[in-house]
Amino acid sequence: MRLGKTAVVLGGSAAGLCTAGALAPHFDQVLVLERDELPAEAEHRRGVPQSKHPHFLLNSGRRAIGALFPGFEDDLIAAGGLHLMPSMDAAYLDGEGWSARKRSSMTMIYSSRILIERVLRDQVRALANVVIREGAAVSGLTVRGGGTRDGAVTGVGFATSTGEEHIDADFVVDAMGRGSSVGNWLVAAGWPEPEVRTLDAKVTYTSRWYDLPSSAERPGSWWWQHLVIMPTPDKGEHPAEHEFLVNFFPIEGNRVIACMGSWGLEMPRTTDAFVESARRVRTPLFAAAMDRCAPTSEVHLTRSTGNKWRRYDCLRTPPRGLVFIGDSICAFNPFYAQGISSASGSALLLREHLSRAERLDAGFFSRFLKAQRKLLDVPWRLAMARDQSYECAVGTEKLPEWRRRILAAVSGPAFSLIVGAAREDEVVDEHFAKVFNLDESLGDMLRNPRVIAGLVGYRMRAALGRHRVPFGFDPQAEPPATDYSPEGTDSAITSAVAR
Repeated sequence: MRLGKTAVVLGGSAAGLCTAGALAPHFDQVLVLERDELPAEAEHRRGVPQSKHPHFLLNSGRRAIGALFPGFEDDLIAAGGLHLMPSMDAAYLDGEGWSARKRSSMTMIYSSRILIERVLRDQVRALANVVIREGAAVSGLTVRGGGTRDGAVTGVGFATSTGEEHIDADFVVDAMGRGSSVGNWLVAAGWPEPEVRTLDAKVTYTSRWYDLPSSAERPGSWWWQHLVIMPTPDKGEHPAEHEFLVNFFPIEGNRVIACMGSWGLEMPRTTDAFVESARRVRTPLFAAAMDRCAPTSEVHLTRSTGNKWRRYDCLRTPPRGLVFIGDSICAFNPFYAQGISSASGSALLLREHLSRAERLDAGFFSRFLKAQRKLLDVPWRLAMARDQSYECAVGTEKLPEWRRRILAAVSGPAFSLIVGAAREDEVVDEHFAKVFNLDESLGDMLRNPRVIAGLVGYRMRAALGRHRVPFGFDPQAEPPATDYSPEGTDSAITSAVAR
């Protein structure tokens, strides 16, 4: 059902492209305004500096994008994306040592951010009623009755190389990211400033791109494609690099992104410092792997990583004709890989609401904001569960010190308990994968009686030293290639010596 003549999307990044797919069935014309000139191929551009870092496409995001653009996942894999099972294809250093390799319920698509966006652009450009205007910098909104009960956004102003332009719009979507000016324009037009929830845990991460050696040139011990090194649980003296979260992240084209990040620590900014820091992380494997690869970029560092939720849903009279998708409404610490999945989920939610709507009245926008709040609350709580434990964190969601200390004391052991139980219990593993992929809240998982039984059972076996799957393999050695999956591997499990 057509709900209007023209819809305008502000921003042509992943959030904006997904939104264009959601709007296309419901408007005669969808116009995407993008400040950058968009590359034809998978290339970096100024407006997406974070594209130089690893991007996980969580399963919830895969499904949402696939619903908006049928065939997206096949196209992404055809373009070079890697469909992997992390528990079998990733070497994972957590706690005191390497985790066991075993099959699980979770798979992922690995690729660069620039490839994800290139495939999305191809999908959007195939829609007959969608136009992407490149080199168009949004300069303001046209409004009617700003701040009143009937207040609405009715158009968009933008600048191009030939001058200022304006377009009337029945529907506008802000997908301009963290730095969006739309909120300021609304305040200037008469709407109150929305409540903003923030928490900045001072995360900094730094990445460098490499070409991998050919398969024939790789060591026989490289059974893994993805290398993950979690921060140490050790509370004693250790190098600062042991606090880093490290990824050796595979992408298309036989390449990897080597990435190191931390909460509240200084990170290397130069190539020499990057290599030196890599040699001090918890395992020599990371630096050794880099040494076998050919660097293809400089070091890229990002500090803009705070969690920020603009609560437009709390406005008594939210503007009609305007919704927000992606970081423009809720931005997350990128460490948790929630951005694209949350944005695509919001875009799919918007399409569902549009498909049920008979008209775009005030009730429509209030209902959508309420439903979007519920959707965003899942990744937001997950981000808070970790970031609130850091002493360096600042913002409205910063906990009182006594609560922060309790959270810091219990969050690490609780996470280790869940990870350990997931190694040995298929149900815990299934629900943990759902939480990681934003398909279930952490609270819902921990209220599930079967999950609780699995956690208790694992804790009892651990106390008796009766682990079903070994763990804690020496981090100074190569991660074990043995498949410790339960099916057909009982003898290997019982004879293995961990630690």
